[in-house]
Amino acid sequence: MVDTAQVPKVSRSAGLWVVAICLVTIIFDGYDLIVYGAVVPALTSPGSEWELSLPQAGAIGSYALIGMVIGTLLVGALTDILGRRKIMLASIAWFSVAMGLSALAPTPEIFGLMRFVTGIGLGGVVPTAIALTVEYAPAHRRNFNNALMFSGFSIGGVLAAFLAINLLPDHGFRIMFWIGMAPLLVVVPLAWKFLPESAAFLRARGRDAEAEALATRYGVPLPTAAPTDDADSKSAIATLFSGTRIVATVLFGAASFVGLLLVYGLNQWLPKIMTTAGYPLGSALTFLLVLNIGAVIGALLVSILADKWGSKAVTVAAFGAAAASLALLATKPGAGLLMLLIAVAGFGTVGTQILVNGYVATYYPASARATALGWSLGIGRIGAIVGPTYGAWLLASSNGIGWNFYGFAIPAVVGAVIIALVPANRRARTS
Repeated sequence: MVDTAQVPKVSRSAGLWVVAICLVTIIFDGYDLIVYGAVVPALTSPGSEWELSLPQAGAIGSYALIGMVIGTLLVGALTDILGRRKIMLASIAWFSVAMGLSALAPTPEIFGLMRFVTGIGLGGVVPTAIALTVEYAPAHRRNFNNALMFSGFSIGGVLAAFLAINLLPDHGFRIMFWIGMAPLLVVVPLAWKFLPESAAFLRARGRDAEAEALATRYGVPLPTAAPTDDADSKSAIATLFSGTRIVATVLFGAASFVGLLLVYGLNQWLPKIMTTAGYPLGSALTFLLVLNIGAVIGALLVSILADKWGSKAVTVAAFGAAAASLALLATKPGAGLLMLLIAVAGFGTVGTQILVNGYVATYYPASARATALGWSLGIGRIGAIVGPTYGAWLLASSNGIGWNFYGFAIPAVVGAVIIALVPANRRARTS
């Protein structure tokens, strides 16, 4: 039990710790996923250690994402039962150890298995981090804080591309996975000391004094009381599928499917697409760097607009920007415009998925937030699984380099239509 008399009235630095810890966690989440795309050209090149074929590389790329489906669906519900702090700590430790085991893999088959195991841990991180970030953010900054935190995914992609450019030629692919163990030493100790439990979770468990102390300390509204019996998880699921929310729930799952297909399809295959187009490996990895830098900058800028104008219109526009930029890449633009379009594509894919996550988090009440994110991202992970295989199919087809881009522009158009169909949610929410 927390002694409320010993808790400061409002600690703004404490709120920053929540964003910072979740941000660093998502940086490594992004690194651990995007690093595979950075090493694919090295794994598939003639004379490499395994000389993987494109279908083999696509399949291995999907294994981590299959694990994420399992992890996300399970943990999205478990965080509303066991608590978000415990799940976050366990998930970080899990994926960190699994990255080390990936680095030790003696064969492609064992490597693929370890990527699957890594994905289970990574699946628990995203819905938990989003739920905590939104809960401890001021109401007028929820979209921005979520975008700031989730920009860590693209920062992780930047880190993966930068390190691959500098380390792959001399040290091989394994060092890239050893680096993925860093959260075990860097993030877990900080999260253990500074990451709070969800006040909404504590209130739902009848621990009102602790919930009130946390709400006071972080300067956020005390969440609405919720039932404390064993029907809590069922009531959270019922919230998703009751009334008009059932339409939104289905559409959010579909939007995440499309968004994550784009995110993982492009992050895995963009370097290979560009080498196929005649660019050297170093330049192709630079495009991956630009893709993720564009995602970071774009997502932060438009999240401010989402807080001001609402998530729906901004997310539709972001999907549209992705479609336009990807289609224009097929025209083989000059160097300067090429870089700009890739940056916009990064914002319109990775950045748009950040907006979708923020839209989901602010659409549902706090008592069902993690479950809603678990549902949306769990369905979305199916798109993430399809993305690498879809990209491999595009590359292996004989339709020409242009269709490598058109093939990704079409799902972006579909995503814009899906979000446009989400019913308005007019109920003011302070939880």
